[in-house]
Amino acid sequence: MEPTRDYPLFGGAFSATLPPGAIDVSDLRPVPNNQEVFCHRVTDQSLIVELLEQQAHVQGEEAARYHFEDVCGAQEARAVQVETVQPLFLENLALRGCCQEAWVLSGKQQVAKENQQVAKDVTVHQALLRLPQYQTDVLLTFSQPPPDNRSFLSPENLSLLPWSLGDFEQLVTSLTLHDPGIFGPQ
Repeated sequence: MEPTRDYPLFGGAFSATLPPGAIDVSDLRPVPNNQEVFCHRVTDQSLIVELLEQQAHVQGEEAARYHFEDVCGAQEARAVQVETVQPLFLENLALRGCCQEAWVLSGKQQVAKENQQVAKDVTVHQALLRLPQYQTDVLLTFSQPPPDNRSFLSPENLSLLPWSLGDFEQLVTSLTLHDPGIFGPQ
């Protein structure tokens, strides 16, 4: 899949710009209805866009930490560490009209893949976009496991670079809502 300015998400209810080499994981295995998951064609990097029930009991920076810890718990991660949490400027977002607050968090976790015993250090970047009028928290996650140098040995892979924070930022800022009906009757 080549990069596009208007890649449809959630049946076209949203769209976003994806980086080069993004593979839609739903073409490979089942993905929950509230998630869009993409993996890099060569590296173990992944991008997830998730529609979650708004967690109104946490506000501000604590909401970003709450979602990070929730994801780490679901993955049975060890050695979880939040490195930074910063506000995201709403004027930079395509969703600025319906997003009340936004946060970006960077952290690390140790997690073992399915059927593997050894946990790897994974850098995780998350953007939390809060849409209170839809009782929804949109969580975008960029996971960066340590590079596996063997994966780049084939000549056809040399032109496909790993994704960067800039690629993740483009995904976050380009996320656009086209059909609010996805949230149900309001």
